[in-house]
Amino acid sequence: MYKIIGADGKEYGPISAEGLRQWIAEGRANAQTKVQVEGSVEWKRLEELPEFSAGPAAITLPAGPIGPLQSQPRTNSLATAGLVLGILSVTFGLCCYGLPFNVAGIVCSLVALTQIRNDPQRERGQGLAIAGLILSFLSIVFAVLLVVFSLSFRSSDWMRHIRHL
Repeated sequence: MYKIIGADGKEYGPISAEGLRQWIAEGRANAQTKVQVEGSVEWKRLEELPEFSAGPAAITLPAGPIGPLQSQPRTNSLATAGLVLGILSVTFGLCCYGLPFNVAGIVCSLVALTQIRNDPQRERGQGLAIAGLILSFLSIVFAVLLVVFSLSFRSSDWMRHIRHL
């Protein structure tokens, strides 16, 4: 049985040799992963253990920064929120000019894009954030056009009223 130190610095285990081989196959452990054999107080790198580095039971240990129990990339929640707010801003564009949904959609999408750019290994959802940004800006364009359109009708009514006097 073995204990390991994960990429997050936490201790995991005990785990059997077969379970550890499975983690290696999944990319959750690599040659630099710190391992403690049951009954020992010393921590060693996985590549230093003969049962994993030599003989017929040896397996190929990936090197590099892959660590045990490393999480898969997740969809950024602000990217999803930005898309939903963008859709709402276009949907409610005629009744309230998309406010406050378009402003909130722009903010959420921009923050999400920044987070995804800063941590691409753990964050995904760039397409969702861009779609939310586009829809939110489109809602603002619709709102401006709606205001211009309504003002032009009002001014033409006003001009007709002056001519009749």
